[in-house]
Amino acid sequence: MTEHTDYYNRTEAAFKAFGSSGNALLLGIESSCDETAAAVLRGGREVLSMAVHTQIPIHRLYGGVVPEIASRSHTERIAAVTGEALDRAGVTLDDIGAIAVTSEPGLIGALLVGVSFAKGIALAANKPMIGVNHIEGHIAANYLTYPDLEPPFTCLIASGGHSHIVLVKDYAEFELIGRTRDDAAGEAFDKVARALGLPYPGGPEVEKLAAQGDAAAYPLHTPFNSDLSVFDFSFSGIKTAVVNLMHNAAQKGEAINRADLAASFQRSVVETLTQKSVRAALEYGTDTLALAGGVSANKALRSRLEEACAAAGLRFCRPDMRFCTDNAAMIASQGYYRMMRGERSDLDLNPTAGSFLSK
Repeated sequence: MTEHTDYYNRTEAAFKAFGSSGNALLLGIESSCDETAAAVLRGGREVLSMAVHTQIPIHRLYGGVVPEIASRSHTERIAAVTGEALDRAGVTLDDIGAIAVTSEPGLIGALLVGVSFAKGIALAANKPMIGVNHIEGHIAANYLTYPDLEPPFTCLIASGGHSHIVLVKDYAEFELIGRTRDDAAGEAFDKVARALGLPYPGGPEVEKLAAQGDAAAYPLHTPFNSDLSVFDFSFSGIKTAVVNLMHNAAQKGEAINRADLAASFQRSVVETLTQKSVRAALEYGTDTLALAGGVSANKALRSRLEEACAAAGLRFCRPDMRFCTDNAAMIASQGYYRMMRGERSDLDLNPTAGSFLSK
């Protein structure tokens, strides 16, 4: 009997017990990028604890995430962060019914740390385990904020690496409606922040600067984004327009109002995301539009979507701020719903750096 088969058999009873209980405890582990996180949930929506170690101060020195440094930091912190989550919840590993861990997409080295750690404690404690897609986790962050939210609904996912409009048919069934053709929204924010001389992470810094500017000062748009019959986005052109404006002004010795430019850029991205996602929700016949991903923390986007959804007669859902950025509670929530479908992972679970959905 192989070690894998032995583990699978030894955790069969625990897996069945977890599936038969709606109040089982689940430990979530997240290490896809620059946050080492763990959380304990009861069922799919009750958060008992969250623990997060952020690497932002380290990566700010380099202007972005350095994968090797991220992996090393995860290795150094993951045991302590997991212990902190268990302590805050007032439970031990013996009380946990199952383990959910981010297995894709993300930085492969960072993912390897989380998956290897989850495998180790699952094997040692005889706990069933499930690998979770990070982007599905971001969608599930809305379940932690809205106890009554259930599929089907439309979801706009905007993060540093992904921009998608998705039809959430069920807790683990998704249909891709639209996606970015080039840069993700968060990626564009980071690149514009760098051009403006703002520190990492760029998104929040652009938002702060934009609050001081005139969003109508620099018209930034593309014909592709103006076509509402197409649900895909393109943000590379807007980013390039910002860079070109700055270069042209510098060559002519003219001053650029950085706050106005940040506000104009943010407005262009926000309007594109809002108009296309609201139209998608209406066309696909859902009565709810949810927001997910790291860019969901952007106040301008949250406000504009709320306004547009109200005008269109749609319910608008967005995660509490603590669930917007990478965290393990959202991973545990999605893991719960996947395990309740009878899914589980074996010790041959391997992380992948791939994407969420593709056409």
